[in-house]
Amino acid sequence: MSLPSVVPADGLPARVTIYEVGPRDGLQNEKGLVPTEVKAEFVRRLIAAGLPIVEATSFVHPTWVPQLADAAELMVMLGEQGRDLPVLVPNERGLDRALELGCKHIAIFGSATETFAQKNLNRSLDAQFAMFEPTVARAREHGLDVRAYVSMCFGDPWEGAVPIDQVVAVGKRLFDLGASQLSLGDTIGVGTAGHVTALVDAFATAGMVTDQLALHFHDTYGQALANTLSALRSGITTFDASAGGLGGCPYAKSATGNLATEDLVWMLTGLGIEHGVDLDQLVATSSWMAQHLGRPSPSAVVRAVGA
Repeated sequence: MSLPSVVPADGLPARVTIYEVGPRDGLQNEKGLVPTEVKAEFVRRLIAAGLPIVEATSFVHPTWVPQLADAAELMVMLGEQGRDLPVLVPNERGLDRALELGCKHIAIFGSATETFAQKNLNRSLDAQFAMFEPTVARAREHGLDVRAYVSMCFGDPWEGAVPIDQVVAVGKRLFDLGASQLSLGDTIGVGTAGHVTALVDAFATAGMVTDQLALHFHDTYGQALANTLSALRSGITTFDASAGGLGGCPYAKSATGNLATEDLVWMLTGLGIEHGVDLDQLVATSSWMAQHLGRPSPSAVVRAVGA
């Protein structure tokens, strides 16, 4: 594969960490069940491609997300390697399963808006903290690392625009429960570059440093890479992405695919930013998964290479 010419830009980080969410966030909305052995191979291939963090699955109740009903089976299949991979836990029951399997990294998933909290968590905006607090406290007592996601940071399909100060208040409360990192999600992909800058600046004003923040973009309106560049200019160095652009949210129908990892890697490579990912292996992995899913990859880079 030919790679882009490297033309660095001033004021950008020297290195970025890509937090791969394809096996969890990417597959959770698939209607046809993906065999567990295929998921395990997907995870292994992503790790082999150099991705430093691969979120494996979620210990969510199978009636909520049937695609991830095999979470425990998958983690057993991944063996010792799986223990180092983060998993999403919705509550203490999910944490119990993660602890039983020896997981070392968990994530919780909160909402910046009242409506999505009700739809996704069956809790009010304020009540979600009471649900997460004992989960995080127990996880930390057992020596686990905790990541906190906050969704609907840039817009909500039911409530519309979400005030920046509301996102900061919710995000900081989730982080202060005991998380090591807060991932800010543009769940329905409506964010734009200036909005990204303003949100990151608002978190900085609230006392959070860029190392504590990650950005999670969806490409619904084609803004994910522009928003990523804006975040890079604001000093963000961790970005969530999904191999092949897979993904969506089962509780927000307007949430289409995540930022494709290949597209992110292509841009970072062109900017001379280190990321440690082998793009050839990554494209091959996404093409392989697309065959299993029976449709072309949404990633622009995967499509371009295939052409």
